[in-house]
Amino acid sequence: MSDTRYKITFDGQLIPGVSRDDVLENLAKLFKSDTQKIAQLFRGPVTLKRNLSEPEADRYLAALRQAGAQARKEQDLASMLTLVEDKETPAKESTRLMTCPKCGHEQTKRDECEQCGIIVEKYLARQAELASEPPAPSTAPVMAASPYAPPQADLYTHGEHEYGTLKVFSLKGRIGRLRFVAWSLVASAAFFAAFFALLTTVGIASLMTSHPSILTGLGLSALLGLAMLFINLSIGVQRLHDLGWSGWLWLLSIVPLIGGLFTFVLMVLPGSRTANRYGAPPPPNGIAVKLLAGIWLFIVIAVILASLVRPS
Repeated sequence: MSDTRYKITFDGQLIPGVSRDDVLENLAKLFKSDTQKIAQLFRGPVTLKRNLSEPEADRYLAALRQAGAQARKEQDLASMLTLVEDKETPAKESTRLMTCPKCGHEQTKRDECEQCGIIVEKYLARQAELASEPPAPSTAPVMAASPYAPPQADLYTHGEHEYGTLKVFSLKGRIGRLRFVAWSLVASAAFFAAFFALLTTVGIASLMTSHPSILTGLGLSALLGLAMLFINLSIGVQRLHDLGWSGWLWLLSIVPLIGGLFTFVLMVLPGSRTANRYGAPPPPNGIAVKLLAGIWLFIVIAVILASLVRPS
């Protein structure tokens, strides 16, 4: 009996907390296919890869789970079956071997290829049908339409040079530590500037009219506060996504005492440099991001030193 071999199967189950649309998009990038073909993988148990060693199976499984698919690693019993060589009848044994017409894998004669999983007769019939059809005007190579084909992407370097799109007003995507600090600083400065302008405008309007504009000021202040809350929510959720955490954990930031510590954790912990279930990593930090983060750090240090120095 040969070494233990494994196969990767998927029956449509998702990692908890990940939506089906996100998994479809991630698998489409992983398999370099479109979402319509990838959607066929969710119809039932499907074998994505066969005849893998345990380290190879673990790497495939990690890549699929990182994309949000709850795949499984199982022993590939069909790949481990071997025949005892009969020295007396070597000619008979040689006649029972076959070579897959698609991937070239050599195995005992059977209807299904152990390596790529095609049905040999159907594949040959399809190739004969394509050969009999007139050639298409397009010179582009014909791609395999089967969603069950092995992934064409390199699972071990996927996402190394691909970056996500930055969106401030969005609950999707990822941002790193420095960008989280820089965006928070800009949002806070914009909020205080808008609030000061609002107070000044309401004060001048109250002096120029006989009726105070208190209700108007309160209404505009409430709208301004909601806008600031949404911006902080977007920034916090994207920072959580960079750590591979669910965006619902942002609610911890509004809990007294815990909120300050949790925000500090978001500013300190580094995110992953590769793609996770929430998308590709954020692009590198620019000069403006580093400068704003440095200003924020200077302000924090100045406040701490000022609190330590007491007048004599």
